Amino acid sequence: MIKPPPLRNDCFALPAGTHWTPVDEALATLRDRLAPITGIENLPLDQALGRVLAADVTALRSNPPLPNSAVDGYGFAGPIPEGAQVLPLIEGRAAAGIPFEGVVPAGSAIRVLTGAALPSGVDTVILEEDVTCDAIQVAFHGPLKKGANARRAGEDVQSGDIVFSKGRVVTSADLALAAATGLSELPVREQLRVGVLSTGDELIEVGQEAGKGQIYDANRPMLLGLLRQMGFAAVDLGQVKDNRDALEARLNSSASKVDVILTSGGASAGDEDHVSALLTEKGAVQHWRIALKPGRPLALGMWQGTPVFGLPGNPVAALVCTLIFARPAMGLMAGAGWAAPQGFLVPANFEKRKKPGRREYLRARIRNDQVEVFASEGSGRISGLSWAEGLVEISDDAAHIQPGDRVRFIPYSSFAM
Repeated sequence: MIKPPPLRNDCFALPAGTHWTPVDEALATLRDRLAPITGIENLPLDQALGRVLAADVTALRSNPPLPNSAVDGYGFAGPIPEGAQVLPLIEGRAAAGIPFEGVVPAGSAIRVLTGAALPSGVDTVILEEDVTCDAIQVAFHGPLKKGANARRAGEDVQSGDIVFSKGRVVTSADLALAAATGLSELPVREQLRVGVLSTGDELIEVGQEAGKGQIYDANRPMLLGLLRQMGFAAVDLGQVKDNRDALEARLNSSASKVDVILTSGGASAGDEDHVSALLTEKGAVQHWRIALKPGRPLALGMWQGTPVFGLPGNPVAALVCTLIFARPAMGLMAGAGWAAPQGFLVPANFEKRKKPGRREYLRARIRNDQVEVFASEGSGRISGLSWAEGLVEISDDAAHIQPGDRVRFIPYSSFAM
């Protein structure tokens, strides 16, 4: 099994002197510094769905492999001139999987069914609905072009053609094409294993009784589910309190189990921000202050060779940072290449004023062919994540959006692999 070289410790380094990093600059740095880190394996088709192709794949067989009929009808050598035609009907027929082994003489016809390999001497088929037949001969009206209602051998795919390109994520339709062109297995990347770790003294598991000042861990189930939707192998690394020794031990035990670690909480530079402190002391870290709302603090580093994305603790900011930064970065590390989310312009049904200097993402959804945004921009309003079906992206420049203005809407589905 082939394994690529590990990432360098400086892969997240931003240019010296950067203070507030524009979103596009941060994304460009990730795109330039990261590389695929997963191994390669060959999998049978029934296990390849959703996996990333590790190499270009060529057809072993043409599709269709032989000329065949596109309809039920009668076959003969074309073309047929205009006017009434009567052709003698030879004995036998051609059906899918049951070819006619003889030769059809010029000027004669044979019964053919949909999908049947065309017998020697046949290159044209007429629909049975357009024919009168008495079991001895067939009568119909021309003209009919040579090759009508017939499929050429290899007209879809020729043997040796590249049918899938490296980096493609295998779909169910791809499995059909692979099977049709003789492929029984595909070279794919191993799934990127992404661990999710929550930090904070205030966190408890759902189902436990909450004490004063405690909150349920909302980030971990959200991020684990999001990773599965994206096509990654999600690994639950649990919770850890705001204790440096406990966090270090958890990172140590996790680094060998996963390819990437997502932490939430502790990513800034405060007294209890142990993720940043530990990465600074014993790993390699870059503190990115991203010029965006929500989610400005983002700690990126390496722990024992494993990339770590230190996400904000706020669920809204954690989701936005995962979608905007971690998703394309993980896709690249998984071998699928860098994929920018696909958005489209939709008329707004809201008004919004924005100062220059940072990019903003608003929780949004489309109703009646317009995009509406959640009533509050507060990062603590987790209900807005569930209410929304995507994000409205507002550029770094100053803006005054009024109802009817076209804004960029990015559906959540655009972030899947």
